Amino acid sequence: MRPQVLYTAFEPVTGLKGVGPRLASGIETLAGPRIVDLFWHLPTGLIDRRYAPKIAAAEAGRIATITLQVDRHIKPANKRLPYKILCSDDSGKLVLVFFHAHEDYLKKTLPEGEMRVVSGRVETFAKEIQITHPDHIGTLAEIDKLMSVEPVYPLTAGVSLKVLGKAMTGALGHVPELAEWQDPEFLKANKWQPWRDCLLATHSPQSLSDLEPTSKARLRLAYDELLANQLALSLMRLHMHKRAGRGIKGDGSLSKRVLEVIPFELTGSQQTSLAEITDDMASDTRMLRLLQGDVGSGKTVVAVLAMLAAVEAGTQAVLMAPTEILARQHLKTITPLAEAAGIEVVLLTGRDKGKKRDAILEGLKSGDTHLAIGTHALFQDDVEFADLGLAVIDEQHRFGVHQRLTLAAKGQGINVLVMTATPIPRTLMLTAYGDMDVSRLMDKPAGRQPIETTTVDLKRLGDVVGAVKRRIADGGRAYWVCPLIEESEVLDVAAAEDRHRALEQVFGDRVGLVHGRMKGLAKDKVMAAFAGGDIDVLVATTVIEVGVDVPEATVMVIEHAERFGLAQLHQLRGRIGRGSDKSNCLLLFQEPLTKTAKDRLATMRDTDDGFVIAEKDLQLRGAGELLGTRQSGLPEFRVADLEAHAGLLAAARDDAQLILNKDKDLETPRGKALRTLLYLFERDAAVRYLRSG
Repeated sequence: MRPQVLYTAFEPVTGLKGVGPRLASGIETLAGPRIVDLFWHLPTGLIDRRYAPKIAAAEAGRIATITLQVDRHIKPANKRLPYKILCSDDSGKLVLVFFHAHEDYLKKTLPEGEMRVVSGRVETFAKEIQITHPDHIGTLAEIDKLMSVEPVYPLTAGVSLKVLGKAMTGALGHVPELAEWQDPEFLKANKWQPWRDCLLATHSPQSLSDLEPTSKARLRLAYDELLANQLALSLMRLHMHKRAGRGIKGDGSLSKRVLEVIPFELTGSQQTSLAEITDDMASDTRMLRLLQGDVGSGKTVVAVLAMLAAVEAGTQAVLMAPTEILARQHLKTITPLAEAAGIEVVLLTGRDKGKKRDAILEGLKSGDTHLAIGTHALFQDDVEFADLGLAVIDEQHRFGVHQRLTLAAKGQGINVLVMTATPIPRTLMLTAYGDMDVSRLMDKPAGRQPIETTTVDLKRLGDVVGAVKRRIADGGRAYWVCPLIEESEVLDVAAAEDRHRALEQVFGDRVGLVHGRMKGLAKDKVMAAFAGGDIDVLVATTVIEVGVDVPEATVMVIEHAERFGLAQLHQLRGRIGRGSDKSNCLLLFQEPLTKTAKDRLATMRDTDDGFVIAEKDLQLRGAGELLGTRQSGLPEFRVADLEAHAGLLAAARDDAQLILNKDKDLETPRGKALRTLLYLFERDAAVRYLRSG
């Protein structure tokens, strides 16, 4: 249960004075539907209204707060002309200008003969000093309030700064006094104020430096959020490790047969990772491990050997992939290895129906089937296992925490191995996967050729087609990836279809097309034709980004490469260079390029190290976009900025571990305050892991 002290903060914004359904809808788009969401909607600029000159000294173009006498209202003869109010002080005259004016309102607000304070941008027009539509009008008694620094917030259609400002003032009136959750010595060392003071200070910046992520108030709020994140992950990790494991230990008999048939030695990091995984499986706590390896680093072989260790111990193992194409790709890779070990492997996808599906389910339930590969279909309620010992989840960021827990619930003490070919920067590892142990594959398998990457202006499209034609004449095959057009799948497909038609003029029926809107069977048919050599050029949208393995493909053309993120470009490039022939990646771009696009293309040209690329991607795009937060299971931070606050993240991680070492159920006074912190940043799920949560 959320603590009572936070009840008001989590009420809808419609509870604020002046916020009706229409405005609430705009605020929800901007920040969120509740009052607490406005706490985290921080200003990005400011308007300084402290400049208070006499009329004659007021500089054109500046925001000024001027005390003046209202002399005369001049109503226009025609409604389309402006309504003017003549004003003065002892230094000169100024005209207030209003379009579409409400005369009654203006006469009431600015009565002739009285003194008023107005604040707005000073302009000169035909030698006349003017302020058009002043931002604020007040009496002399309100001058201190008007001569202030006003925060500027990000806005959306239908929500003006004035309207949002009023809602924000209302919301900040609901900021609760909360018990301190930070260590007093740590606060003192950083010279940080209490949480409430810092939050209010960020909403009333007095200078541009107060808006920086490195300002004292923002650092404190960012640290609070990162601590909530790290504490939640640590609690989840404790919860996982509290759950008893099975002590699954293979005898190596099946693995030995597979190692005899694979045509290469395992790399050093493959051997290390496999040892870490099998040690975890043999221990008395459940495994939750992430296997991180760049495209082509040999994760699948490590996963297969781990799965065989589970089978050797008399249990079952499954591998789950995010798409059917990838599941079938895994089946193709794993089947010969399973056959060498003398084991049958089955595939379960959403496409399997009727008797075929029933037979697969029966094999899993009876235990006759030891190895299964599948998609989300493996999650379904009617899928039962005789004794599931290991679940391998490929491309974790496509699933998220809940789904990996669902699969782990398919049996007693199931070990979970998660694989990703998306290299994840260290800061994201800590925030998104802090509940896991990590193994990394750093070596490239022997015999892999480096990929030469070139950037080419789209004006030279004809030369690129010619180069592809020459490579195909030498027995190569090529991918041709079409651009991301904003986020429109329809337009992406149209672009791919246009390019396919153009390339048919050159390559005839040796060119194929796949895109995300095709039915699974049709897609698989084209992919199979490309893999089998019946077509030489595969035109595609980004559906080929993950997992397709065609060793004969040695050319990757990416059209409008400037529209893709670095991680995506790196994934696409990883589709080639899988055989022993030299491979080329051509990044086609269209001028003019933004600085970010230039940096991205230069990074792709200069390195093929996925971890270097991931760190650069984090710098260029920020964490939110990096894996596409919506799908990634990555936490969305409201205040913390992972690039600016990376140093705080390590401190938050250490702090979370220290806290739980001393007070694992958060029962001390500080522990109880930390529970409130978890609720404040909506890490409610973590509180459920506490014994008395």
